[in-house]
Amino acid sequence: MMLLDFEKPIEELMEQLEKAQATHEKGKVDMTDTIEQLEKKIEQTRKSLYKDLTGWQKVQVSRHPDRPYTLDYINGMTKNFIELHGDRNVGDDKAIVGGFAHIDNMPVMILGHQKGRNTKDRQYRNFGMANPEGYRKALRFMKLAEKFNRPVITLIDTPGASPGLEAEERGQGEAIAKNLMEMAVLKVPIICVVIGEGASGGALGIGVGDRIAMLENSWYSVISPENCSTILWRSWDFKEKAAEALKLTANDMHSNGLIDKIVKEPTGGAHSNPEAMFKTLKTELKRMVKELKDLSEDELVAQRIEKFSNMGVYEEI
Repeated sequence: MMLLDFEKPIEELMEQLEKAQATHEKGKVDMTDTIEQLEKKIEQTRKSLYKDLTGWQKVQVSRHPDRPYTLDYINGMTKNFIELHGDRNVGDDKAIVGGFAHIDNMPVMILGHQKGRNTKDRQYRNFGMANPEGYRKALRFMKLAEKFNRPVITLIDTPGASPGLEAEERGQGEAIAKNLMEMAVLKVPIICVVIGEGASGGALGIGVGDRIAMLENSWYSVISPENCSTILWRSWDFKEKAAEALKLTANDMHSNGLIDKIVKEPTGGAHSNPEAMFKTLKTELKRMVKELKDLSEDELVAQRIEKFSNMGVYEEI
């Protein structure tokens, strides 16, 4: 497993563990006690490191190459997944994936951003940065969910909407704006979860819902720390300072009333134990859908509009 910069204290312990395991496997020396002690020490060190991460460290965790992506969550939490394709207008944006599925016996429409694992796959998925047809594709899926009365679950993980000239020419801003408008009045429950990066309008384009949740080590902001640093200081060198100033962590977002739930990750991040992460998020999704299923269509829409209308509103005393 690749270690991040702040995880270096674990590196030496893991090297010792590998040597002890190799010696034990050769059968010359019984290293059982040493292996157990090292495993316990690694777990304690990892808990200590992850106990109070800075904003920038959480950004690093959210980008870990082994972190689960949307299709991993779909495969890990659902059954009978039927992937749908295309926006019926321009094409099939591979940066957005989704379709009908079941979470246990609950039918849902689940969709989200999909990044790539290797260079070829990242290019194929455009690094999880959707074009206008991706947002129109997502909206088509949500309208289908409304037609068949299925809750919508969106998984947000993007460094932003595709910034290319062609995306702008095909109406990037209009596509995202229309999604905001349509999601506000969709007549089925919508649950949005930031599973990694939640940057700018690229994230917000599938981020209007009745319940907004973030994984513990994800982030949600109008701009990435690097780009913020570049604008303010004309250099990436202040990205850590920018991350703190942006208040982009799940704890910051929750304390500001912008999200409803922080979903706890396994110690070491979602990538350290994906199966446990899938189980935890699945439980939370079922709970949130249960909270919303008895509301009428009018109540859902009214509460959703009120929820977002109240964001940023304050009174001076």
